[in-house]
Parts: sequence; structure tokens; C-alpha cells
Amino acid sequence: MNLRRQVCCLAALLMLPSLLAAQSDDLLMHVWNGVQQAQEKFTTGCGSVVETRTSRLIVKPMVLRGKFCAEGMTRFSLEYFAPNDLHIRFNTNYLNVTGGDGKTEVLDIGSGVRRAQSAFSRATSIEKLKKNFTITVQEDSREYEMKFVPRSDAFRRRLNYLVVKLNKRDFLPRSLEVDGKSGVNSVFLINFTTLNTKLPAETFEVYKPK
Repeated sequence: MNLRRQVCCLAALLMLPSLLAAQSDDLLMHVWNGVQQAQEKFTTGCGSVVETRTSRLIVKPMVLRGKFCAEGMTRFSLEYFAPNDLHIRFNTNYLNVTGGDGKTEVLDIGSGVRRAQSAFSRATSIEKLKKNFTITVQEDSREYEMKFVPRSDAFRRRLNYLVVKLNKRDFLPRSLEVDGKSGVNSVFLINFTTLNTKLPAETFEVYKPK
């Protein structure tokens, strides 16, 4: 899975959880209701993220550490620290990726993020998810785990599976695992440190195509 698709998945998750849905199962419906309440309660969030990336093409796992901020469903910032300097910002439609050399790549991925969000959107989520994924859910004393295995070709071409773990206390994401058809597996450990804090506008400033 390439950077653009990884960022779409992570942004769709971290831009606060309007993303998950449920079948008729009681536990799934319980999780769904909790996520909806969290969406209404939390409008912004910042914290730390650790990504562990593995692939058949690399000898040992690559570990990237950074911080993120998200505001609603349209603004997202992710910064990885040295030695893997990388700054990613998404605002409405445009994604900026700035490397350690200071050069910025500008991408229009708004439609991709919206498709990812739409696949898990609230209004038609149950039917969409039944059509597109086989869903399993389990819980322990600390978290809920939901695994999405693609059923439809649209998702199966790019994704082997997606696993989301949610904190049982507040229904915010604790981790995201994305296993792509490209052979890359990324596990993001997510820790929210601030919620509902007013964020400076420059947090999500992006360059746009001229």
C-alpha cells in the first residue's frame, strides 16, 4: 500500500470516529452507538503515533514515531521525527508531504479520503459494510477490536484486511492495522493526549496547486 493510501486510511480514522458501523449483533451495535457519541463529544484531538511498517522487501521492521492533530473530518496533520523526518498535512482536499530535504509534494486526495469515509459513513454504514466487508468484533477488559476483511473487488484489490482497536472508556482509536495487497503491513499505535482544544489555523495550512 503506497503512502497516499496509507494516509487516506489513517486520516479517515483519526479525523474522529464517524467511521465505524455495526451489523444487527448486540456488541457491534453497542460499539456503533459509542462511536457516534464520541464523534459528537470530541471535535479536535492531538497525540502521538508510532507506526511499525513491515514488508517482504525490507530486512527488519521500520519504526516511525511522530505526533498528530485532527479537527473534524477535513483537517489532519502528522509529523514523523528524525531520522525519518516527514510532515504530512491534509486540509479538505489537498495533502502536503514534506520530507527532510524541505521539498513538498502537493496531492489532491480529497475524493479518496471521502470515499474511505463514505465506506464507513453513518447514514448507510450497515448496508455498505455488509456489502463490502466481513466484520468480526471482540472485546477484552480494555478495548474493542473490529476486523474488516474485504468482500467486494473494489476493496479486495488493495486491501487484505483492516483492524481497528478502540478504547472501551471513550471509544477513541487505540490502534489501526492496515495490511495491503502490496505486501506492506502498517500498525499505527495511537495515543490521544489532548481533546477539544482550539488548534491554531497554521496547524493545517497546506500548499495548493497554482
